[in-house]
Amino acid sequence: GATNAFSYDLAAACSGFLFALATGANFIQSGTYKKVLVIGGDKMSSIINYQDRATCIIFGDGAGAVLLEPTTEEVGIMDSILRSDGTGANFLRMEAGGSRMPATHATVEAKQHYVFQEGATVYKFAVTNMAEVAAEVLERNNLTGNDIAWLAPHQANKRIIDATASRIGLSEDKVMMNIEKYGNTTAGTLPLLLWDYEKKLKKGDNVIFAAFGGGFTWGAMWLKWAYNS
Repeated sequence: GATNAFSYDLAAACSGFLFALATGANFIQSGTYKKVLVIGGDKMSSIINYQDRATCIIFGDGAGAVLLEPTTEEVGIMDSILRSDGTGANFLRMEAGGSRMPATHATVEAKQHYVFQEGATVYKFAVTNMAEVAAEVLERNNLTGNDIAWLAPHQANKRIIDATASRIGLSEDKVMMNIEKYGNTTAGTLPLLLWDYEKKLKKGDNVIFAAFGGGFTWGAMWLKWAYNS
């Protein structure tokens, strides 16, 4: 195994992989470490109430990983914007199981260990903020939709994905999509997109990551693909 490495959890719900990727990149950029393995994944089937169709038909289990290392070329992670707003905590949550409400027989019987979401509120916040932060990354780097080869968005809802693509001027053929295969695997969605689309990516392609998750958390990242598959 990686006997010289240390590891830790970074929790940001569906935005977790994006937040971890930015953190790993900063470790590399600062010279602290030469290689960073970033893993995103969740086992949502353990915390889904299969009698709640507002959640049980959405989520899936999945994980993926990327290896980061330094480069002297103008490729890799170029810029990122990460945001959070704690006022959204109650709209997408699991009520019990943490330090605020530890697990008891009563919480289990009350089904408080399942994911709950107020879908309309979550959708409204996500469709606005994921699109806006993606546009902000482009604007502050003097990029337009014509410069972007691919949008790699969090796979939560096709309407949210379509709104984000439309906001930055991308047609559907430039949008990575696999929600129909895996569902919403939360922190696993972005690395799974890279797995499915790797062979279509070319060195120098501009790729925009965009994600949104509970908390609320959200963000976007611009990267230049580093190699030909």
